[in-house]
Amino acid sequence: MKFQPTSLPGVIEITPSKFGDDRGFFSETFNAARFADAGIDIVWVQDNHALSRQAGVIRALHYQLPPMAQDKLIRVTKGRIFDVAVDARKGSPHYGEWVGVELSAEKWNQLLVPKGFLHGYLTLEADTEVMYKVSALYSPQQDRGVRYDDPEIGVEWPLDGLEPVLSEKDRNAPAFRESENSFVYEDAGESSR
Repeated sequence: MKFQPTSLPGVIEITPSKFGDDRGFFSETFNAARFADAGIDIVWVQDNHALSRQAGVIRALHYQLPPMAQDKLIRVTKGRIFDVAVDARKGSPHYGEWVGVELSAEKWNQLLVPKGFLHGYLTLEADTEVMYKVSALYSPQQDRGVRYDDPEIGVEWPLDGLEPVLSEKDRNAPAFRESENSFVYEDAGESSR
């Protein structure tokens, strides 16, 4: 299992080993001991699975407020996405910055998005399936979002001429500056988390 930091401290690309033969393949996509060795000690409480029928579906930018804030571990089991994390921790030297990583069934990579970060993705192929673990249960009372096209954040979604397909909730999400946000940066030597 390979752990590769991104330009945003705490957001980590993880690529599990994959062993294949003429029968198919085997892969350990999560191992608590290996994650702990990499400085990631998270208890996962819920797995989610999403299917997007079209290329160009944007599900973004989502988060939950404390005390139900979520760490997320995202992977693709079919198709490809452009996965995005945005630092929303007030006082962070990276506040408002974003990073995007292409995740795909072919690459077999994952993205760890910690609490305090907005998260979203764009499907790059039709019939894309995304699975992700979260560290807190879904809570409608703490569920929030920020506009995917907020100019202050400036995510460069690789739409390549596609018209974005959005839910009503995402279409009406507030701007970053107007969003409810109680995340605070705590510098704990965040080399990996």
